[in-house]
Amino acid sequence: MLYIGYYFDPTYILVVIGVLLTMVASWKVNSTFRKYTKVYSTSRYTGAQVAEMILKQAGIHDVVVTHISGNLTDNYNPGKRVLSLSDSVYGESSVAAIGVAAHECGHAIQHAKGYVPIKIRKAMVPVVNICSTISWPMILLGVFFSWNQTLITLGIILFSAAVLFSLVTLPVEFNASSRALKILRNSGILSSEEAGKARKVLSAAALTYVASAAAMILQLVRLVILFGGNNRDD
Repeated sequence: MLYIGYYFDPTYILVVIGVLLTMVASWKVNSTFRKYTKVYSTSRYTGAQVAEMILKQAGIHDVVVTHISGNLTDNYNPGKRVLSLSDSVYGESSVAAIGVAAHECGHAIQHAKGYVPIKIRKAMVPVVNICSTISWPMILLGVFFSWNQTLITLGIILFSAAVLFSLVTLPVEFNASSRALKILRNSGILSSEEAGKARKVLSAAALTYVASAAAMILQLVRLVILFGGNNRDD
């Protein structure tokens, strides 16, 4: 393997690209969210009220809507049946807040209806946590022990599980947003114009998952280039 200097190799460009993608996606979602937090819905429903309404309409009565501190820390926990909304969503009536609240409800509805990708994603969580923890140590051990290709390959395979998890996450997030926007329009919670603005917020948020998946894939490609074959210098 050709190295430039001691701490640099040409494949670092893949890492740089991945970092840039995630930075741009993060900037996009934050700037879009800030923009539409200043646009209030005509209904004046808060994010928490919208979440309660959507869950009730969907026949979901065992999910608790609660407040969580932070910005864009909103999430749905299927194990605890808790839908947590952040400071900028829970008590706010902007189209951005309503869009995010509805998106999290989309996840609750996915769970209630047995949406297959979210079931797969949930089943993968414990496995991926283990794989992510030991993949890099496995690769480094393989290099340390005279470039043991078996250990290195096993480490790469374990890292691939994390990449697969990021890919499975994509349809889950896209579907949740699609469900959210359809409900907001059909229920009249947002007007068509307001729903269009909420769509921009959710589309920007979706970019963060796309960028994360792309960065993971680039990292996997880098690992394969560096360690995937018998690349040891003789």
